[in-house]
Amino acid sequence: MSRQPPPETLVAADGQPIAARLFAPDRPPRGAVIIAPAMGVGQDYYADFAHWLALHGYAAVTFDYRGMGHSRRGSLRGFQADIFDWARLDCSAAADALTQRFPDVPLTWIGHSLGGQILAFFPQHVRLAKAITVGTGSGYWRENVWTLRSYVWWLWYFVVPVVLPLFDYFPGRRLKKVGDLPRGVMAQWRRWCLHRDYAVGAEGEAVRRQYAAVTTPIVSLAFTDDEFMSARNTASLHGFYTNAPRTMKRIAPQDVGARRIGHFGFFRQRFAETLWLRHLLPELA
Repeated sequence: MSRQPPPETLVAADGQPIAARLFAPDRPPRGAVIIAPAMGVGQDYYADFAHWLALHGYAAVTFDYRGMGHSRRGSLRGFQADIFDWARLDCSAAADALTQRFPDVPLTWIGHSLGGQILAFFPQHVRLAKAITVGTGSGYWRENVWTLRSYVWWLWYFVVPVVLPLFDYFPGRRLKKVGDLPRGVMAQWRRWCLHRDYAVGAEGEAVRRQYAAVTTPIVSLAFTDDEFMSARNTASLHGFYTNAPRTMKRIAPQDVGARRIGHFGFFRQRFAETLWLRHLLPELA
């Protein structure tokens, strides 16, 4: 389905190059959408979805965080980046490119997993007309679904503490876990996942205030068979957005005639006529 536009290189405020693609409708857009990726997921994964948005009249930008996907430049050894950089700098570069190209239309944030968690750290959230989170929740490991807890316990308490000092980045491809990530990103994510209050607890009151400062209406799309996000994870994370109007939707695969959706299924093209058309598009209107 996907017909990808040519790749572009955006420049973040600190000079870091960010790989992106801007999908445009063949008529003046009715809105613009930032697609904020999940941890370890490259922008190519969202291409079908972004193309579909363009077919329905919405401009969209996909991009790779620094140190990931097409934004990676060589070895990650010694590469300095954390999750705050991804939100504050990389997401801002993507948003600026989108609004410069398509000004004067409503701007919507669609965040997948981590992409919904970092909305609070996006300094331009006041510009957003709406935010839609997909499969987003706290990563606190004790709130994970029970089938995942032994895996993440091993990951956080043994694998990451061993490999980060050894490799100076997280060699996820080699380990077949998450994907390659900058050391600062993985170390920060580990701290978050080990704390009951996730990022808020690990980073302190300043971060709690950042979540509370978000007043953008948020729609949460969660799935009963999400292997990473329990209902408790989802409720916990969205509870930090204390001043944002929140609409929480939890969808079962049978609701859309599917056997499985899971954590990653929403963005697969097979859900274009069900999840995208019935549950996503009305929220953009």
